[in-house]
Amino acid sequence: MKLFQAIRPFERAAALRDGLAGFTLASMNIPQALGYTKIAGMPVVTGLYTLLLPLVAFATFGSSRYLVVSADSATAAIFAGGVSDLAPAASVRYVALAGTVALLTAGFLFLARLLRLGFIADFLSETVLAGFLTGVGCQVGIAVLGEMLGVPVSAHRTIPQLAEVCGRLPDVHPPTLAVSVFVVGALLLLQRFAPRVPAALIAVVGAVAASAIWNFNEHGIAIIGPVAGGLPHFGYPAVSWRDIPPLIPIAASCCIMIVTQSAATARVYAARHQQHLDANADLVGLCAANAMAGLSGTFVVNGSPTQTALVESAGAQSQIPQLATAVSVALVLLFLTKPLQYLPHCVLGALVFMIAIRLIKLRALLTIRRQSPGEFALALTTAVVVVAVGVEQGILLAMVLSLFRIVQHSYHPHTGVMVLNDDGTWNLNPLAPGAVTKPGLVMYRFGAALFYANANRFAEEVNCLVGQPPSQVRWLIVDAEAITRLDYSAAHVVRELQQNLMNCGTELGFARMSGDLRADFARHHLIEVIAPSRLFNRLHDALAAFERRRSS
Repeated sequence: MKLFQAIRPFERAAALRDGLAGFTLASMNIPQALGYTKIAGMPVVTGLYTLLLPLVAFATFGSSRYLVVSADSATAAIFAGGVSDLAPAASVRYVALAGTVALLTAGFLFLARLLRLGFIADFLSETVLAGFLTGVGCQVGIAVLGEMLGVPVSAHRTIPQLAEVCGRLPDVHPPTLAVSVFVVGALLLLQRFAPRVPAALIAVVGAVAASAIWNFNEHGIAIIGPVAGGLPHFGYPAVSWRDIPPLIPIAASCCIMIVTQSAATARVYAARHQQHLDANADLVGLCAANAMAGLSGTFVVNGSPTQTALVESAGAQSQIPQLATAVSVALVLLFLTKPLQYLPHCVLGALVFMIAIRLIKLRALLTIRRQSPGEFALALTTAVVVVAVGVEQGILLAMVLSLFRIVQHSYHPHTGVMVLNDDGTWNLNPLAPGAVTKPGLVMYRFGAALFYANANRFAEEVNCLVGQPPSQVRWLIVDAEAITRLDYSAAHVVRELQQNLMNCGTELGFARMSGDLRADFARHHLIEVIAPSRLFNRLHDALAAFERRRSS
């Protein structure tokens, strides 16, 4: 295993540039990390821990030169949704459970590396992922409304939280609301007119200074209070074996989200910069990062698309910015945690609210709705489940719906009758009784691998085209370009279909067969059933053979 492959070869000038990018990343990431702790229900200081040892671990073992590993809203929401019923938020037991989930997630990631399961990322479609993230954004945004308005909220689920907030609108605390509105407005303006300015850092520093000067706490604006300084303690979380079983599905959901999001982000930037990407090494790096998170008393970390984009825009080309960020965070933990006690809860809520807005993929959903209403329904269903039931259930539903789409495409492939144009190209016409390529000839296209689930559909459509005996169709040629494989059950169906067609006076043939499909035909003894003279390399060859046969 190659260590620090995302840093080598080391060049002094490039290292200096990347180091400066790292300090820019830290200025953006530290305030957001504080917001992610609010989503996760963890003590504020643990957000800083996610930017320390996990970053060093991924830089050591990972392959991607651009991927930034840090706290993430989606995994934080998955974790909080599963653990909130097991312990009070931010309690000692809650923190111990968070560390255990991170270690279990590291174990699942290591298992994924051993079994080479990186392909799992391909089974979460962009459609349902957009719905999932939109649901997470709605859930997270609703969860912080109480803090932004200055009203207590006791419910743990999203819909009861919204109902409780609406019921307590008459009790809104005006000073807290004013601070929240000011911070959200300032963040929106800075993002609109000065996107490169560290808006979140400015908001945090300004809020801390204003709170300390004007004593927000005495005016009823709640502050986070003392924050533990110093580097994190290193060790195993204090949990018993009985605590682990309910955490396993939470860790598995986090693992799926991490593999999916991190792999997709790393691939995009590797392709953009012609970088060799070792997906297995990245799984090891993500495993090490989460192991360090669990052992240093914080929660799961993930590859962050937004932070990765930030590092790239700063001109960085290696993992050195992540190491520089870790150094910056270590200095903050050692010397600058005391001022954080003045940070108002509503400001953290406003930061989280802005994160939630970015998670809501409204533009993507509208595009999906215009281009594919069926997929839009799946995305919307995923979002509703996340909001109404929970994030963990939402990610599982997202996986199931993505797999359902794959099965649906294979079970219900695009089929039709091939018809030759005057310029020598082929059109695919819809299936209909009596549809032909030429009188007496049907070239039938089946657009998927032929297997047990869709073989009967294949036979039904062929029989529909041939009609009742005696049939007017002399030849039926299957355009097999898209039929990459054929299993035992499908072979049995083809054998019976060939016999039925013979009884109708129709000969069955295949064109454009791949080498794998020919091997399947030989293995299942279909070569002995389908005449070799009815196996063609091209559709034009089949058409010419039919014309010769008809004219002879």
